[in-house]
Amino acid sequence: MMRQSEATIPITQGIFNLIAYADDITEQMPHVAMVAEGMDASKPVTIRIHSECLTGDLFGSKRCDCGEQLERSLEILAEKRGVLIYLRQEGRGIGLINKLRAYQLQDTGLNTLDANTHLGLKVDDRHYDIALNILKDLGITSINLLTNNPDKIAAFADGEITVVKRLPLITIPLPENKNYLNTKKELLGHLLGGKNK
Repeated sequence: MMRQSEATIPITQGIFNLIAYADDITEQMPHVAMVAEGMDASKPVTIRIHSECLTGDLFGSKRCDCGEQLERSLEILAEKRGVLIYLRQEGRGIGLINKLRAYQLQDTGLNTLDANTHLGLKVDDRHYDIALNILKDLGITSINLLTNNPDKIAAFADGEITVVKRLPLITIPLPENKNYLNTKKELLGHLLGGKNK
């Protein structure tokens, strides 16, 4: 996977350099890095690794907190001159079609984990090696990681990139996603702090 193209993108939160990463220039769905203006790789850089969620990120679905996390991350990253790495790993890596199938099962009472396993899928099939390669390409060697997910912290265990500290990314639970957030906390070990009421 290589850096294929880039351009300056002004968004509501600030000015970012959008960089597309793929194996080939014809790739229609590349992974991307949003690098805030003024990012300094010689210091620990605030990083958010965000896996694609079409329903939450684009359409604002309240079934999850992904869209809210993305918006809040971009605000923080613009302020701290950090980097958002957006990975094409829809539905924790199971893809949009299977995610919608899992949603149907959740509507019958299964939680997000059981719905995946009922479909014969992994609970979480995401991988973060691509994010590490993007950080290396950007010359980043130490980070402040904006996450609640212990798996993302563990992805840096080999020590090539140092996690100086974890920064929490807390959202306000809604009636539509309260059970989802509680499942992430209680069964996946997400570091949500306090009870989601």
